[in-house]
Amino acid sequence: MASVKDLKKDIDLLMSLVLNDCFSVLEHNEKVDNEAILKIAGDVIQKHRELRLRVNHPDGKDNPKLVRNYYNKLIQDTLKEADAAFERLSAEIKKVA
Repeated sequence: MASVKDLKKDIDLLMSLVLNDCFSVLEHNEKVDNEAILKIAGDVIQKHRELRLRVNHPDGKDNPKLVRNYYNKLIQDTLKEADAAFERLSAEIKKVA
C-alpha cells in the first residue's frame, strides 16, 4: 500500500482534474447550462472534503488487514466519484452538442 501522504495527493490530483474540466467547459462553451456545471463542481468539492477526512480516520487501526481493506475501499470510492462526475459533465456537454 502506498503512504497516506501519497493517497492524499492522488485524491487532490484526481478531484482537481475534474474541477479543471468543469471550469474549462464553462470558459469555452457558452451554450452549456452554467448552473448544472457549477452544481457538478460543488459536488466534487464536497466529495473531495469527505474523502480527505476519510483518509485521516481509518477503521481498525490495530488490525493491518482492516486498515488495508479500508484504504482499498477508499481508493475505489475516489475513482468511482471522479468517474461519476466526469459522466455527469459529459452528459451536460452532450445536451448542447
